[in-house]
This record gives sequence, structure tokens and C-alpha cells, in this order.
Amino acid sequence: MKKMWAPWRNVFVYNRKIKGCIFCKAAKSKDDKKHFVVERGNFCFSILNIYPYNNGHIMIAPYAHKSTLLDLTESELRELMSLAKNSMRRTEKLLKPQGYNIGFNIGKVAGAGFAGHVHMHIVPRWLGDTNFMPVITHTKVMSESLDSLYRRLKGVKV
Repeated sequence: MKKMWAPWRNVFVYNRKIKGCIFCKAAKSKDDKKHFVVERGNFCFSILNIYPYNNGHIMIAPYAHKSTLLDLTESELRELMSLAKNSMRRTEKLLKPQGYNIGFNIGKVAGAGFAGHVHMHIVPRWLGDTNFMPVITHTKVMSESLDSLYRRLKGVKV
């Protein structure tokens, strides 16, 4: 069995100083830039992950604080998938990834950092996007700042 190690995420896992639900805070805020909200719908929104696995890592969540897909309404599910497509369209136009990891971590034991608020991850991937840096130096090299990426993603028409 192969393993994927992500030691650069230890800062998030072990040193969490975030109080409350990041998704609820972003959903209620009028300051999309502060929370890196890329797109808002009627029931869901997309947001940049501030602890990304890769450049362009976007999460999509419902406004309502619900813990599992089973709790979502059909309207929330449809819009969640629509925002996922829009996020991929933006990413395709801007970053031109060669693939994606897309999915949900539902529940703490499944790796959910915010287990109480269901959300989808869209992680762009490129051949060779993992290298020796995380293993040797515990450092993940990100090719672009969140501020820069956020501005560019917001500018992409879907």
C-alpha cells in the first residue's frame, strides 16, 4: 500500500488557533476577499483553502451548517455540484491542471478538519507536483500567494 504524506499540514492539524466554523464565518461575512470566497450561490459558496494541498485548492460548502451529504437538500446538492463545475472551469482556464483530486472528508476519523460542516475539496494536480521539499524540509512549495490566486480566480468568467 502506498502512502501520501503531508507534513506541511501539521501547522493546521496541531496548531489550530481557529475558533468556530470557518465556513459559517465566511458564509455570514460581507467581506469575500478576507475569507477568499470565490463564488456565492443561493445555497452554497466556493472558497480557497488557506491550508492548500496544492495551488488552486478550492472548497465548496453549503451556507447551512450541516455535517453530512445526507443532510443536504436537493437544491443544496445541485448547487454544490454546479459550483464544483464552475470552480473547475476557472481552474482550467487559469491554471491548466492535468488532473484533479475531488472529494469529501466526512467526519473527523475521515480526515475532516471541520467535521461539523460538510464541504467538497477540489485539488488541481500536475505531473510532478510533489517533490522532495515536503519530505526533506517539511515545506510545501506553493507557486502563487493566496491573494494573487484569489484575484485571478475572481477575474475568470465561467
